[in-house]
Order: sequence, then structure tokens, then C-alpha cells
Amino acid sequence: MKLIKRASIAGVAGYVPDNVLTNDALEQMVATNDQWITTRTGIQERRILKGAGLGTSVMAIRAVKDLLQKTATDPATIDLLICATITPDQITPATANIIAHAVGATRAFSYDLQAACSGFLYALDTAAQFIASGRAKKVIVVGADKMSAITDYTDRATCILFGDGAGAVLVTEAEADSGYGIVDTICKSDGGGQHLLYQKAGGSRWPASHATVEAKAHYIHQDGQNVFKAAVTAMSEVVVEMMAGHQLTPADIAYLVPHQANRRILQLVADRVAIPMEKVMLNIHKYGNTTAATLPLCLWDYESKLKKGDKLILAVFGGGFTWGAMYMIWGYDGCKMM
Repeated sequence: MKLIKRASIAGVAGYVPDNVLTNDALEQMVATNDQWITTRTGIQERRILKGAGLGTSVMAIRAVKDLLQKTATDPATIDLLICATITPDQITPATANIIAHAVGATRAFSYDLQAACSGFLYALDTAAQFIASGRAKKVIVVGADKMSAITDYTDRATCILFGDGAGAVLVTEAEADSGYGIVDTICKSDGGGQHLLYQKAGGSRWPASHATVEAKAHYIHQDGQNVFKAAVTAMSEVVVEMMAGHQLTPADIAYLVPHQANRRILQLVADRVAIPMEKVMLNIHKYGNTTAATLPLCLWDYESKLKKGDKLILAVFGGGFTWGAMYMIWGYDGCKMM
């Protein structure tokens, strides 16, 4: 994919709830312990959004407002807002509509994009296409999920993994001939994985009913072992494909920015692509798997360390299956945005 106009991230912000769910607290809820969780996942705590009537949009609005403030962006100049989420506030209106209204993006059109844990990368690639075509000059991409809303806290296989959070980026056209911005994206999917990682009920196939609620069919379910293997293989292959396509070596890469699913997955991917772990962005230990929010939260956490010209590869894998990679050259010194 070669873009006519190259899109670039001009700023990043994030938000996580104040409430912390530690491994010690989970020990009181299910048959598990801190050592078991940490050894198998690398997760030590995760953030949980609590409060009646609070949905994903609450976190996303906070992240977007902070993003607009730190980049000194008038919300009325935003052309498009995309929210990547699998936990929308409600089926309709789109959570993106709610966010745009709340932040004053009165000229923007907005919509949700659902690709599970790959959602943010898919949405960022979509934003790049709007910039490339000239249809938009300023786009906000949000990755946000309230995974606690679809997590069964009696199922120790899944409740240890997920947390709540939101991250947002401002996407604009890169400086002419600067070389910065999104260089290339590879997006893939395979519906054959639909039975391995899914939320069965709540859609048109199995609408909500007493039976679906009693069967706990509105919670997220996964075949952990098979998802683990598929994630390692898919992310490794697509990162290798991206690096080969652009003649990149591990030494060229400032950071690998992977979806924060499981630390063991990230370690295996890093080993397979020969990128040392000190070059792998990690925050799974404090946020858990926040699904569509993991990539922007990584960029938010590491922003102060990023320098203009840094070469990044983003890599994702999610339910569906969906996966992909993105190669970008960072466009500003992160310390100047803090």
C-alpha cells in the first residue's frame, strides 16, 4: 500500500479508570493466585470502570478531551472520528457519535469499527486512507473497551486477562517530503477462528433472552491454548513480512508495539522476529488486555521516550480472527508534547 499523502500521528492521549483490580483481589473471587496469573500472563493488575450507567464512551471522552487539549486542537476542525470497540455503549447510536458530540466535534462524521483486538490498527489504517485521499485533514482514532462489562468473574481463565481503558490519537497529513508517518499496513482476517474467541449472545443470531443470560452467553469466551498459538504465529509472520518488504532489520526498529494479550505471547513473537524485549512496548502488567485500547495506551505510556524519526512496527491479533501490522516513522519528539 502506497499512500498519495502520508498520514502521521500528531498526538496521543489515554485514560484508565482509577479503580485497580489486583491479582490479590482476584484471589478472593476465583480459584487463582498472584503467582499463577503473573507467570502465565505477566499481568499484575488491571483497571476497572465502576459506576452505574458508565460505558465505554466515558473513558473515550476523557482520552479525546485530553488529546485535543495537549495538541491545542479546536474540536470543530476534526473531520472524522473513528472509535474501535467491541463494547459499545449500546447498539445504536454508535459510541463514536456519543464521543464526537461530547467533545464538541460538531463538523466530524463518526462511526464505530469492530475488529476486536485489531480494531485500533484497522481504524488507524482507515484514517490514513481518508488523509491520503484528501477527504479529511484531521482524524481522531479512539481505541476503547470496557471489557469488565463482558467478563465473567467466576471464570478464572478469562477474568484474569481483561481490563478497561481508552486511548486516542490525532492523525494529520505528514510534513511534505519529511518521510514521517504511516508507511505501510497489512491487515488480515480469517473467519475460521470465530469459534475460538467470541461472545456468543447479544447480536441478531442469539438476541438477549432469559436463556442466554442464564447460560452466561453474553460473556467473552476463548479457547486459550489455540488462541495463544494462533496469535504467536500470525503476529510473528506479519511482522516478518513487513520488515522484509521494507528491508528493515531488528536494529532499525526503535520499538515493536504489540497488542497486549499475554506477556508470553509477546516474548515468543519478539524471539521469532529477533527484536529484543527492551525494544518491545509493554504495559500489560498494569492494565491487562484492554482489547482495542492496548496499542494507543502503549503509545501514550511511551510517548515521552519517542523521538522524531523512530521506526515503529505495530502488531495486533484479535477475535475473528483478525490480525495485522503497521510500519510508521514517528513524526515528533515525544518529550515536547508532555
